[in-house]
Amino acid sequence: MPRMTAARAAVEILKREGVDTAFGVPGAAINPFYAALRASGGIEHKLARHVEGASHMAEGYTRAKAGNIGVCIGTSGPAGTDMITGLYSAIGDSIPILCITGQAPTAVLHKEDFQAVDIASIAAPVTKKATTVLEAAQVPGVFQQAFHLMRSGRPGPVLIDLPLDVQLTEIDFDPELYEPLPVHKPAATRRQVERALAMLAESERPLIVAGGGVINADAAELLVEFAELTGIPVIPTLMGWGTIADDHPLNAGMVGLQTSHRYGNATFLESDFVLGVGNRWANRHTGRVDVYTEGRTFVHVDVEPTQIGKIFAPDLGIVSDARAALELFVEVAREQKAAGTLPDRGEWAAATQRRKAQLQRRTHFDDVPLKPQRVYEEMNKAFGPETRYVSTIGLSQIAGAQFLHVYRPRHWINCGQAGPLGWTVPAALGVATADPDGTVVALSGDYDFQFMIEELAVGAQFRIPYVHVLVNNSYLGLIRQAQRQFDMDYQVQLSFENINAPELGQYGVDHVKVVEGLGCKAIRVTEPDQLLPAFEEAKKLAAEHRVPVVVEAILERVTNISMSGTGHIGEVLEFEELATEAEHAPTAIAPLTGA
Repeated sequence: MPRMTAARAAVEILKREGVDTAFGVPGAAINPFYAALRASGGIEHKLARHVEGASHMAEGYTRAKAGNIGVCIGTSGPAGTDMITGLYSAIGDSIPILCITGQAPTAVLHKEDFQAVDIASIAAPVTKKATTVLEAAQVPGVFQQAFHLMRSGRPGPVLIDLPLDVQLTEIDFDPELYEPLPVHKPAATRRQVERALAMLAESERPLIVAGGGVINADAAELLVEFAELTGIPVIPTLMGWGTIADDHPLNAGMVGLQTSHRYGNATFLESDFVLGVGNRWANRHTGRVDVYTEGRTFVHVDVEPTQIGKIFAPDLGIVSDARAALELFVEVAREQKAAGTLPDRGEWAAATQRRKAQLQRRTHFDDVPLKPQRVYEEMNKAFGPETRYVSTIGLSQIAGAQFLHVYRPRHWINCGQAGPLGWTVPAALGVATADPDGTVVALSGDYDFQFMIEELAVGAQFRIPYVHVLVNNSYLGLIRQAQRQFDMDYQVQLSFENINAPELGQYGVDHVKVVEGLGCKAIRVTEPDQLLPAFEEAKKLAAEHRVPVVVEAILERVTNISMSGTGHIGEVLEFEELATEAEHAPTAIAPLTGA
């Protein structure tokens, strides 16, 4: 039996589990693992500037392509605590990432040694499992179980903490004999699916709510096939955006308090039956549960048993992986269609499209400083259906979800539950690493952008190109809008007069200089007609120089974005009027054949 260090065994297991990329920051307590990485080869490593950044890069990498598992690595103590936000983000959105931390030697654990912290206890609430490995011989089993857990049931992150002496200890291990453990996914039964379809047949105005679980299960094509067989309109959640193309005639728009469409909310309130697949009834989607559920029958399909009934009790709950369930839904629906027993939903589906045509928000403004709506209008023109958008939180993300168009699964990559500021830059780097030849476009407000701006240097160093749209109003815009109910505007202004850039006025930070100082390219836009040429130039610069390119749009200081303040999805406050008939054409959803 070959002998090798436990650290080397861990690296060999990573490769056999399909890992070819890792993000991290070395340190004294994890150096044996890095030595094994270097000696083994086969895993490309990107050096982050902050360990939290590495965890978000791993998230972006996982989210971009089916089967990916992002890996982030850090040393002992603060490296692990820095990763907690990434772990929280990953578990909230059911994203499998593996965090590997170094640790002080086992002999000094719990003795207040330098950079020794009980990271396994700290990480436990935000992981599927967090383990400090105390015996070197257990390292292969712990890593094998980690991949099994990350992929089984509801996906999620795992943390493995490796004391220095454990990493260095030699063990008997033959990589050629290693096999991944079988993945466990619960599956719906035919009786359950037949019951759900019987309940559906009794409805007049049914909807499908497609959540992120459909994307995680790589089941978007099945979902669309089922919708087309039955003629039932689809409401994608924010995490499920892209399961059905925005221009598909059965896409009824998104529902919710913030990241929603007027027509989506209007259609939902007319519905009488909802089939939720791979969704968690998040509060920004449902709003007040009494309003959301009143007068409707619900069937809920989710891979996690404890998710059924967590927010409200469905009329029928089915514990199943989304792919396994949808395969059966398609099979039974095909049989019913062949038998001529499927109800005709044509008029209901047509009504959803009439609302979509009539309830578009206005985007075409010629104001200077720019209105954000115009930025998204021009983004829709510049970036085609293959674009992968990356965004996290704030008015920029909310407005982006209201106005942008997405056509493919994994093409809207958003931190849905945690929403940490600073997520967008490192996540976009992870996405662009996973899809180096794709068009990756990040969207940030100025505060999110400033939180982890140093990670742009990673893009410059490792030649990771993407386009970053920065909408700058020099405000914490979402918090400012929320403060209206308190009649205040307190500690949310980022504005100041920059003595080195007086031409910026109150906009303060010179993002162009900072971005260029980090080795990337930047373009500043102040006029509406400059937006489209700037986006086109950014794409060229990214392709030519293979670095991140930032397009900064200088916005008006205050823009209120449509959302509900009451928790009622029927009471969204609209701050701008409807689009005119003339505007509907240029702002309508782009066809799949073009931008």
